[in-house]
Amino acid sequence: MKIFDSLEVAGSSLTAHRLWMDTISSNLANINTTRTKAGGPYKRRVPVFAEMLDNTLGGYHDIGGVRVLGISEDQGAPRMSYQPDHPDANEEGYVAYPNVNLVREMTDMLVASRAYEANLSVVTTGRDMWNGALDVLRG
Repeated sequence: MKIFDSLEVAGSSLTAHRLWMDTISSNLANINTTRTKAGGPYKRRVPVFAEMLDNTLGGYHDIGGVRVLGISEDQGAPRMSYQPDHPDANEEGYVAYPNVNLVREMTDMLVASRAYEANLSVVTTGRDMWNGALDVLRG
């Protein structure tokens, strides 16, 4: 794998993990949103990723990476809380809150953040290697 290929792979991963962190931020910001334009509580959003492979040289040269297929809504059940005085309470007095779990979101954010940092390290190392090679060529 050439140095620019590794930078391309790391760059696609940086983009994907940044989107994941943005999605988590949106989930956390809406953790108590009981009413949306679509009706009902906010639904947790999850990015969907897929690997990218480019077999340009007959299978001898695999350039990998990550691409975003989209952002899907988690179809899990909402959290129900008994609050009969809430304006969004149903007939039994329960309010449907988003299916966002604070612990899960914070764990996902930690994973996404660490993966982002690891890929940033790849880019930094690739840049340093490139600069070192240029210094050798300059003599």
